[in-house]
Amino acid sequence: MNNMLSRVIAAGALLLLAGCAHNHQVVAGDPSWRPAVPQAVPPSAATPGAIFQSGRVQNLFVDQRGMQVGDIVTIYLEERTDASKQSSTSTAKDNSLTIPGTAIIAGKALPRLETGLKSEQDFSGKGSSSQSNRLSGSITVTVAEVMANGNLRVVGEKWVTLNQGEEFIRLAGVIRPIDIAPDNSLPSWKVADARITYSGKGALNDANAMGWLGRAFQSLLSPF
Repeated sequence: MNNMLSRVIAAGALLLLAGCAHNHQVVAGDPSWRPAVPQAVPPSAATPGAIFQSGRVQNLFVDQRGMQVGDIVTIYLEERTDASKQSSTSTAKDNSLTIPGTAIIAGKALPRLETGLKSEQDFSGKGSSSQSNRLSGSITVTVAEVMANGNLRVVGEKWVTLNQGEEFIRLAGVIRPIDIAPDNSLPSWKVADARITYSGKGALNDANAMGWLGRAFQSLLSPF
């Protein structure tokens, strides 16, 4: 009885720690998801009498696509995966052996009982698996790093507060500047090493999760 109680307490403590770690991951304002801030560039000194001033932004001659740290890029989420697998195996094996028995005594053949061996083996197995996922939407991220080869590492998150909780989308990955469209956007399937998270927290999200005590008893009844 004491051993059972100790296991319940230990399982409950582990589940509480796991729950705290999970809640920490979905807290808004996580430093690892904060937008990158570009370094401020001091304005150039104005040149008297010149029409062009290097300290002023010339929008007609500037590429509006994100290229530098702190620039923003819109990612259109176009994720859809479908997977299915089926397998079937069937084997059969029959063995039969008959040994006739005779005995020779003083030149006479005396009949003996025959002996025989027979074995049968049958096996049949089937398995199937299928999975389908779909995610659509959009998220605007910031350029966090310009790599040596010119590729851009982007990261960003979007939180939406609803009546009974909050939902968020997080995206991180590497993109190529050549894939960015003139409207400063690109689809998510062009993001390399993409990590996309869609989840939430609040009353509705908690209602869809089993309580820690229920998980503890489930772990005790089926530890594997």
